[in-house]
Amino acid sequence: MSETMRVKICGLRRPEDVAAAVSAGAAYVGFVFFARSPRHVDHATARAAALAAPAGVVKVALTVDATDDELAALLAAVPIDMLQLHGRESPERVARLRARFKLPVMKAVGIATRDDLPALDAHARVADQILVDAKPPPGAERPGGNALAFDWRLIAGRRWPVPWMLAGGLRSQNVAEAVRLTGARQLDVSSGVERAPGVKDARLIGEFMAACRTVGA
Repeated sequence: MSETMRVKICGLRRPEDVAAAVSAGAAYVGFVFFARSPRHVDHATARAAALAAPAGVVKVALTVDATDDELAALLAAVPIDMLQLHGRESPERVARLRARFKLPVMKAVGIATRDDLPALDAHARVADQILVDAKPPPGAERPGGNALAFDWRLIAGRRWPVPWMLAGGLRSQNVAEAVRLTGARQLDVSSGVERAPGVKDARLIGEFMAACRTVGA
């Protein structure tokens, strides 16, 4: 894997899936703590999976509008290196959670039109990283993980003062186009490496990472 292309495999649920992601070269492994997601894990399941990640691989907890008490309980049970806030958290909320839990925070921002772009700038001033994702369609039960891409041309040439990651509908077949249009050097994939919702496939993980190596070379 090129040193400039870093990949997060999200929605992992089993130690063997973590092992497959790490073996393929993932820099981040993500665990979803959101009951309406098919990738949701409880603390015990997440702990077992997280312990399969070696030192140096960033273990990320995806939460959606979690309370302080919920986050504290999660972090007491699961060895996590970074929080990913995927709900309606304000920049002020992001800053407060960084200060309280002393962990890096990645804030996800959904994009559908140019009107959504200012939120990226606002969160980039307080978060350690931003995740540029597709905005969920009206009525969607989940804020992400919907296998949807946004118009990547909306962020062509844009940069922020913190590292950023591209998400939303990525798969091995469209990675090259996504990187060409956005200039992304970090990618997040979940449904694109699954054989069924919430069920990761080691072969698809390997194919995705191989495609990333090609565009990151």
